[in-house]
Amino acid sequence: MDAKIGNFFESVGNFFTGGDQIPWCDSDIVTGCEREVAEAEKGSSDKLKSECIMRLSWALVHSRRPEDVQRGIAMLEASLGGSNSPLQMREKMYLLAVGYYRSGDYARSRQLVERCLEIEPDWRQALTLRKTIEDKITKDGVIGIGIAATAITAVGLLAGGIVTALSRKK
Repeated sequence: MDAKIGNFFESVGNFFTGGDQIPWCDSDIVTGCEREVAEAEKGSSDKLKSECIMRLSWALVHSRRPEDVQRGIAMLEASLGGSNSPLQMREKMYLLAVGYYRSGDYARSRQLVERCLEIEPDWRQALTLRKTIEDKITKDGVIGIGIAATAITAVGLLAGGIVTALSRKK
């Protein structure tokens, strides 16, 4: 029973704070990955360079800084055409979906997650991200409806006040 109550309060808290299960990445990790890519550019194998770039892309789209997320999206989109295997394509599309989710483009993020799930329907990360996106869209819709209802109520009260004031003058 206590666990159910705890889950309830956690879900309410996540609703209002926008909490999700996607990890964040600190700027020092991004800096470390950038250093790793720079070192790999100095004569390492193409495979090692590719792995370093993927780690950097992961760090960028998981960053708290919007400019890092945008950079990660740009890197991934540029490298998407060069993906040889379905696994590489799936990984890059997933990271792109995370980047678009972080930047607030939920429709594009959901579209990319669906493409990942076409490649591997039971992939837990993609299924979790899809649920996170759907929850965020639902939450934003509920908040939007609340804002609209508040605005309509305010306009109604204002109009009622004006009508009352005009009727008192006569």
